[in-house]
Amino acid sequence: MKVLLVNGGPHKEGCTYTALCEVAATLEKEGIETEIFWIGNKPIGGCIACMKCREKGACVFDDVVNRFREKAYGADGFVFGSPVHYAAATGNMTAFMDRLFYSELGANGNKAFYMKPAAAVISARRAGTTATFDQLNKYFTIQEMPVVSSRYWNMVHGTNAEQVKQDAEGLHTMRVLGRNMAYMLRCQEAARSAGVPMPEREEAVFTNFIR
Repeated sequence: MKVLLVNGGPHKEGCTYTALCEVAATLEKEGIETEIFWIGNKPIGGCIACMKCREKGACVFDDVVNRFREKAYGADGFVFGSPVHYAAATGNMTAFMDRLFYSELGANGNKAFYMKPAAAVISARRAGTTATFDQLNKYFTIQEMPVVSSRYWNMVHGTNAEQVKQDAEGLHTMRVLGRNMAYMLRCQEAARSAGVPMPEREEAVFTNFIR
């Protein structure tokens, strides 16, 4: 089993990375393979609603979003991390998530994320963590992904990586999250072995306030 952890911070080994490393180390102790994927610090364009992903099963902009998607098909669980910028995820992380999750609803039929456990991890100097936490969790629930919790909201605090390492409660929260993710993955593996079927799926219904 493998968990992909996404570092949505502009610094490759900054605060968000430090938090994800604590989750990854715990997963490794639980026998789960991990990989931390950095989205980088080059500008990531947002979704332009061209709908081409409905035809090709990938975003029309062939960049880090499509590269990550290819990895996602082989993963069993996900942790998406972002620092707080103005009480929200970073601009790059928001564009990354918008395009990744929207294009996966296209021709692929949500094969990369359907029923795979996911969690959000947030880092901040001080505030805005819960708003960002809520923002990222919405991507998971629209893709039918079980959301893995910890004993507190998944956040760490610090201005730099060294300060995050001093956030004892935050790091404890990351370790609990790692163990809970490992447990969820083992439960799913046991269910598959026991022949428990996946939920019945029906064709989606799309309406608006006009019809």
